Amino acid sequence: MASIAGSCSSCVLLRSRDAGSNGASPPHYNGLRPLENAQLQMASPGSKSSGFISTSAQKSRSIRAMGSPNVLPPQREKDPKKRVVITGMGLVSVFGSDVDTFYNKLLEGESGISLIDRFDASTFSVRFAGQIRDFSSKGYIDGKNDRRLDDCWRYCLVAGKRALDDANLGSDVLDKMDKTRIGVLVGTGMGGLTAFSNGVEALIQKGYKKITPFFIPYSITNMGSALLAIDTGLMGPNYSISTACATANYCFYAAANHIRRGEADIMVAGGTEAAIMATGVGGFIACRALSQRNEDPKKASRPWDKDRDGFVMGEGAGVLIMESLDHAMKRGANIIAEYLGGAVTCDAHHMTDPRSDGLGVSTCIIKSLEDAKVSPEEVNYVNAHATSTLAGDLAEVNAIKKVFKDTSDLKMNGTKSMIGHGLGAAGGLEAIATIKAITTGWLHPTINQDNLEPDVTIDTVPNVKKQHEVNVGISNSFGFGGHNSVVVFAPFKP
Repeated sequence: MASIAGSCSSCVLLRSRDAGSNGASPPHYNGLRPLENAQLQMASPGSKSSGFISTSAQKSRSIRAMGSPNVLPPQREKDPKKRVVITGMGLVSVFGSDVDTFYNKLLEGESGISLIDRFDASTFSVRFAGQIRDFSSKGYIDGKNDRRLDDCWRYCLVAGKRALDDANLGSDVLDKMDKTRIGVLVGTGMGGLTAFSNGVEALIQKGYKKITPFFIPYSITNMGSALLAIDTGLMGPNYSISTACATANYCFYAAANHIRRGEADIMVAGGTEAAIMATGVGGFIACRALSQRNEDPKKASRPWDKDRDGFVMGEGAGVLIMESLDHAMKRGANIIAEYLGGAVTCDAHHMTDPRSDGLGVSTCIIKSLEDAKVSPEEVNYVNAHATSTLAGDLAEVNAIKKVFKDTSDLKMNGTKSMIGHGLGAAGGLEAIATIKAITTGWLHPTINQDNLEPDVTIDTVPNVKKQHEVNVGISNSFGFGGHNSVVVFAPFKP
């Protein structure tokens, strides 16, 4: 970390908890503004003023800079055309397709993990997952296409359209807008895996002439964004990112940058996945990545617990409507929360194993805070990647500890403990959980916390929900290949 701290602009902030001689907690930087020169000159002799005061504090009160009187606290983006807000959310999950129901189930600590019945898994060494049941696309996909589509794209279309509806961007509204300024960026880690597997099976068993013409279109990873745009007429930036389990956060980061650069007013962004089928489950079994707790599936996903033995597969889709503040205010949109920034990095280490020192992750967190113009002390909630793997859980905690020196007020939970690992959809579902934590003031528990790793000294919200006012929250997602992604959200304050 020394090399990171030496080169990053927030290095003094990272060391700030050790600075100062009185042991007082450093201030938070919500609502800080620069002092005028005249005010600076009025500071009492001998005082170490940072040059900033709180808008909610008395004008005569000075606030000491963290680490050094010459270091200025981060200043949030002020340009409404570059500020990115969340105006809609949509999902498909093991708890259904309603955002409030999804989060209420999480708050209750309910597990959505069960035995697989989509295919005969009786001979598999892993026979359970976060399988979606009773999924309905009625009102979102016409019957003919619904029968043809891979579930990956069905989940994408339903989550995307529900997000648009949530943002009051139904077809009647969209038809009056400039659709060339609205883009779609929904990624997937695996793509249309069922369509691909069926095509290969047809080739082997019956020959190439029996391959459906939809084999390629419904297999390739860009098709979710494409189909959603075709159905809605959105003509802005449109593509897919595929970075395994980090996919959705990569999409949020890229989508926000399209808005910040003035290339779009609105981006429909997130992730989708449907890999709970024989090829998908069999493939992850071969990777030796999955829990084998077949006798008690609901207890299988147990982040940071000493008895964890691997992750549990999940599926679904999570989509956000990301919009410039300027555009949202002009159309009178309901603003749910604000996206402050994000970052992406690579471990450059191993195909499946994380770096034990967490260097790639800590670098990503630092860069995300720099992009968000947030100091580490402002962050008091982490929706962790927390897959329940032996190495990954502790590597993430090590990285978090490096960035956040004082974790006394920091809360950290693991959504996957209840819904499993949604792979390319994971970041989308967890971003929604993060935003719901911000808007409700309640953190869902990390369930199955029976025997916590001693190195995990951060509050993981074990087993029971906890009330907590989120100042700034980050959501972590990491993927095979060493892909790291972190996004930063906060309550919207005009």
